[in-house]
Amino acid sequence: MRKNDCMSNEDPFADQRLVRDIHRQPEAAVSAGTWPASIPAIDQILSSGLELGPGVTFLVGENGSGKSTLIEAVAAAYGLGPEGGTIHSAHETRPTESPLGDWIRLTRRPGAPRWGFFLRAETMHGYYTFQDSLQGGADFHSMSHGESFLAVVETYLSRPGFYCLDEPEAALSFSSTLALIGSFADLVANGSQVLCATHSPVLASLPGATIYELSDTGIERAEWEDLDLVTHWRSYLDTPQRYLRHILD
Repeated sequence: MRKNDCMSNEDPFADQRLVRDIHRQPEAAVSAGTWPASIPAIDQILSSGLELGPGVTFLVGENGSGKSTLIEAVAAAYGLGPEGGTIHSAHETRPTESPLGDWIRLTRRPGAPRWGFFLRAETMHGYYTFQDSLQGGADFHSMSHGESFLAVVETYLSRPGFYCLDEPEAALSFSSTLALIGSFADLVANGSQVLCATHSPVLASLPGATIYELSDTGIERAEWEDLDLVTHWRSYLDTPQRYLRHILD
């Protein structure tokens, strides 16, 4: 998908999105065919940019399609902690980030709020430990996995800001995923913007969300009912044996 290049002819304050698009840094030295530029969706974004929708934008696709790599890079480009947290988070255990965060630039709304949070499912345990080291930090370790995720959302995703979430449904039950949808709706109402990678057809069903599907051919805008994610889950829940016979026989 090509980013919208007509902003220069419009009132820069008319568009209320905090982050309008993702595009390649003009001076970025990217070697063709090197990871993560070798991922089709990432290569397409580096070539053509990606426009974010207002409110919530979901990234869906198979493992290895580039969702988490892109979320991580956008969070870093915004100034959020690479292992999760706010713009003030500085904890780090083992650097594993791709160079994509240095290759991209975000187009921001002039005067937009700087607040944000990066919820990265695979590193939240380390973030909780970091919080334990701070005076007055919430005791997330004392909660269940799902309860701690929702507590983080309630604590840090409450005021206008830009929020990146990488597979937040990983710890959530069906009912808790519905609760997260409600939290997303509240964020949209207060003028926030969310970029979320997910494998959950439930979470991606949020009305009004922008959805991009990443695949081995690149990245493209999609409607919820047309997603492979939705088609496969519907088919499996209707007749599980159609799938299981190939796995178990």
